Amino acid sequence: MTVMYEYKLDGTNAQYSAIEEAIRTTQFVRNTCLRLWMQTRGINRNDLQCYCAELASSYPFARALNSQARQSAADRAWAAISRFYENCRNHKPGKKGYPQFQHDCRSVEYKQTGYRFEPDGRHITFTDGCHIGRLRLVGTRDIETFPLKQIKRVRLIRRADGYFCQFLVHASRRVQHVPTGKATGIDLGLKAFLTDSEGNTVANPRHLRKAERKLKRLHRRLSRTQKQSANRKKARKKLAKGYLKVSRQREDFARKTANALVTSHDLLAYEQLRIANLVKNRKLAKSISDASWGRFILWLQYYGAIHEIPVIGVEPAYTTQDCSACGARVKKSLSIRTHICPSCGVVLDRDHNAALNILAKASRTVGQTETAPSAGGDNASGQPPSTSSRRKPTTGKVAE
Repeated sequence: MTVMYEYKLDGTNAQYSAIEEAIRTTQFVRNTCLRLWMQTRGINRNDLQCYCAELASSYPFARALNSQARQSAADRAWAAISRFYENCRNHKPGKKGYPQFQHDCRSVEYKQTGYRFEPDGRHITFTDGCHIGRLRLVGTRDIETFPLKQIKRVRLIRRADGYFCQFLVHASRRVQHVPTGKATGIDLGLKAFLTDSEGNTVANPRHLRKAERKLKRLHRRLSRTQKQSANRKKARKKLAKGYLKVSRQREDFARKTANALVTSHDLLAYEQLRIANLVKNRKLAKSISDASWGRFILWLQYYGAIHEIPVIGVEPAYTTQDCSACGARVKKSLSIRTHICPSCGVVLDRDHNAALNILAKASRTVGQTETAPSAGGDNASGQPPSTSSRRKPTTGKVAE
């Protein structure tokens, strides 16, 4: 299992400039490797790794970056290439994601060389030719308690509010789950963020909607500044901080909600939505993105893995239309918010009815191999969800 720890970095402006130079070099190596693949037939991952040595001998600024950091940049190019190949093999409908050159790289990744920890455990020194030097780690977790061989990656990231250091540590994390004897199905929506099979709801926080007025004002302020001026840089930074705050609010809400559900149940079922298709609806795209269902599901799978309880994704087709009591199919539009069954007379909120159907579907499949209780969903590795995580749900049903 891989666990990620993150710290904010405290350094000088010269050190931040050195980090920026390392990030630009990473972008250069990644884009150059991608161009080699475009121009040469039959290039594989090993060829890109070897090409990094050629770049180091040709460009002094590339030689200054640690050799394993250059290889990590080549791996980023190969990740885009292999994803394109996979989409072609699987005959993915629409665009296949042909690799593009990167223009906004924000991180540089070291493997197991190019840095060392200070004895106090609160400082890290980068020893390659980029001259980043010694930086203080601002955080509460003790990274010095892990042996160096357990730290698989060290990543420097630039964000709107400063520079951060991430450590990917190979460690075991298991939580002793207290059995509750309860199972629930979850129907995701926009009116309420979720409704479970017991009729409980969680309000939709609508973080972007609440911050929209402030963000529009920051956008106007940015548009009034002159290009390449100092005031424009300040306005861009304030706007970026506004969006970063919204992103962190979404992440925090998704994580806490998922953790609360997993700790209070022994089985969870959710509907596998194809969110990429749902956001093509022009009227609902902003609200769907603001709800951040994808991040919530990833955290649900992660906590299910460490608690070792089944978290099962089911096909959402007809979960809203079918009656949870008798199974009769009752057609209804999005505007109809109450399920009234003409066959058995049951009256329920439509989301509550859908949640009951989701739980029933999961109960019928819980014994199958692909949904074994110990699997913990798609994210069974126990690694916390990252910004690059991508799921492959199987349907395009709209969550009402």
